[in-house]
Amino acid sequence: MSQPAAQKTPRGGAVWALVITSVAGFMAALDNLVVTTALPSIREDLGGGLHDLEWTVSAYTLTFAVLLMFGAALGDRFGRRRLFLAGLAVFTGASAAAALAPGIDSLIVARAVQGVGAAVMMPLTLTLLTAAVPAAKRGMAYGIWGAVNGLAVASGPLIGGSLTEHISWQWIFWLNVPLGVALLPLARLRLAESYGTGAPLDIPGTLLASGGLFGIVYGLVRGPADGWTDNLVLTSLFAGTALVVGFVLYSARAKNPMLPMRLFRSRAFAGINAASLLMFLGMFGSIFLLSQYMQGVLGYSPTEAGLRMLPWTGMPMLVAPIAGILSDRIGGRPVVATGLFLQAAGLAYLAYVITVDASYSIQLPGLIISGIGMALFFAPASNLVMSSVRGSEQGVASGANNAFREVGGALGIAIMGSIFSAQGGYETGQSFVDGLRPALMTGAAVVGLAGVAALLIPSRRSARVAVGAVAEERAPVLEGVAG
Repeated sequence: MSQPAAQKTPRGGAVWALVITSVAGFMAALDNLVVTTALPSIREDLGGGLHDLEWTVSAYTLTFAVLLMFGAALGDRFGRRRLFLAGLAVFTGASAAAALAPGIDSLIVARAVQGVGAAVMMPLTLTLLTAAVPAAKRGMAYGIWGAVNGLAVASGPLIGGSLTEHISWQWIFWLNVPLGVALLPLARLRLAESYGTGAPLDIPGTLLASGGLFGIVYGLVRGPADGWTDNLVLTSLFAGTALVVGFVLYSARAKNPMLPMRLFRSRAFAGINAASLLMFLGMFGSIFLLSQYMQGVLGYSPTEAGLRMLPWTGMPMLVAPIAGILSDRIGGRPVVATGLFLQAAGLAYLAYVITVDASYSIQLPGLIISGIGMALFFAPASNLVMSSVRGSEQGVASGANNAFREVGGALGIAIMGSIFSAQGGYETGQSFVDGLRPALMTGAAVVGLAGVAALLIPSRRSARVAVGAVAEERAPVLEGVAG
């Protein structure tokens, strides 16, 4: 079945596409961690036990992670702008439902529906942006997009804590509503429609991938609370792993797979996805624990803790656009690898200097170094993902990369949380520090390993040679892969 031709980009479409996709990405990324600092207030208002509070966070993460690739496939099949609008509408409506939730169970359901909308909306932001921006300017566009999304992920606890402390926890959800309502008509009028390959939807692949990721993420989320030897946790992890293996085997043989395994023959695609998973593993787990350290050990309020983390969390807004320009000039590989090694060094430094009464001045160098490293990663990473595949497969590539990031984040919170629990705890400030130090060192090691994975990405010159050698076969590596 052939697809309609892509529509011409409206006048000023590149700027509008950047604004629309960046704001939409900010909304989806923000809701990963924005709830964490509001949990005590939510429990006070709505009741519920620890298990219920955990699900207000994980319900969003689960549905977001497991449906990302399916959301990208829907956009490729039925129109990226059309599905972007649908995902944005679902996300906005579910945000209002979460703010109006009369009880903890209805809040959990609303959060799960939010994740569905985000899973459809988020992977299409990059493909819509790529279609609207000329190739020569994509590095800068990806830099701004990456800066906004990186800021959203890292500043979630600050925004959630500030709104909860000064207004009410409901406003962490109400914040999405006016933004979504404003974006819907803008996206309809200012974004051009585009399609992917036009291949039929891969229902078996979708079920295998979604079921597998659900099992793994569920097991990782529940493991620290229920114990890693709990029957349900073990069953989820083993079943999820088996389904993911089945997805890989099926996709390698299917005629029109949701995620073609041949994409991973590209060292650029395989390398940047491995680096993304490992980077988010170390970053999510570190932010999750450091935010609690600043509040529970050093005694800062949620707002004060968030402000003191701004040298880390706010750095993407300053550095990521520059990183995008650098990736256009010297290639993405050296910029990404440098950023990852810097972030690893920053985390290692923090693990070394943190004590029960560490001054902010002694923590500041580690926060700044980590922030610069994170900023250097985001923009070139997006460029590498989108330029490592054919234009018709960019939706699939974006969905896959976002899925790797979300799974990496869940894995980071689970692994680093388990290390923290094994070596320390919440009993005293010293016990918290005893658990935090080895967890941060683990995060530093994992992010350093991400840097090694980034070095495996081919150089720009090597990528061009590879493109020329396989052009007749329409290989998924495009000229312009930023090495």
